[in-house]
Amino acid sequence: MSDQVRIIEVGPRDGLQNEKAQVSVADRIAFSRGLFAAGLHTIEVGSFVSPKAVPKMQGSDEVFRGVSDLPGEFHVLVPNEKGYEGARAVGAKVIAVFASASEGFSRANINCTVAESIERFKPVIERAKADGIKVRGYISCVLGCPYDGDVAPKAVVDVAKTLSDLGCYEVSLGDTIGVGTPSKARELLRAVSGVVPMDQLAMHFHDTYGQALANIYAGLEEGCTVIDSAAGGLGGCPYAPGATGNVGTEDVVYMLEGMGIATGVDMEKLLAATNQISQVIGRPPVSRVASALNAKAKAR
Repeated sequence: MSDQVRIIEVGPRDGLQNEKAQVSVADRIAFSRGLFAAGLHTIEVGSFVSPKAVPKMQGSDEVFRGVSDLPGEFHVLVPNEKGYEGARAVGAKVIAVFASASEGFSRANINCTVAESIERFKPVIERAKADGIKVRGYISCVLGCPYDGDVAPKAVVDVAKTLSDLGCYEVSLGDTIGVGTPSKARELLRAVSGVVPMDQLAMHFHDTYGQALANIYAGLEEGCTVIDSAAGGLGGCPYAPGATGNVGTEDVVYMLEGMGIATGVDMEKLLAATNQISQVIGRPPVSRVASALNAKAKAR
């Protein structure tokens, strides 16, 4: 197991996008800056999608500009060429594209087949490569789908290979509805690493059934060293009924540090950023560590 792990903080985009509350640009900037101050230097801050389709991400250009003075790596999600032009205009250096491993989820989420979704963002990747912009690929529903049920590892392998072949420097494997277990996560990583090197894979596990940390641990044992997480366990998925948010960044940091794996994250500052955004959205964090630390502070 490696003693070097990279955490990608996805709370400001993947987390807030799926919360009920609409969060202002100013609050999203403050949240992202707070996360950076805590030592999280790779942060997904927004999404260049139609505000009609995803109103929660309106103003992502302003959010990006609001953190651009910081020496971090700030990612934005880009679904098509119009979104790419918006990301390029603000000076984004890393963009993300997404596809599903499940046909049912792809149709429900973006109203097209998996193959059609890939055709949509092919020109985005081509333009990004020409412009010297890095592209990260997301795959949804790698361990189960709310519409199709079980997802065969081969389906994930095929999409991962396509993303890698197109030029994605990293492929993030998303258990969107959080149904995976450690043995399935391990099996999946072994299968995908047969076509995409393990050092180009990331784990993006939701905690619906309380399995995210166990799945991450299994992935670490397999040699995967990149983890997507969201401060406070923010998020969910509107197309996956019952799905809770991403694994909490506090929970990931607590586990890793307890295993002797340095994260460079200041837990006190991370908790402050989490509590600040929790007040904004009007609900307490679902991260177990954040909840425990808040209860401990309150009891003093």
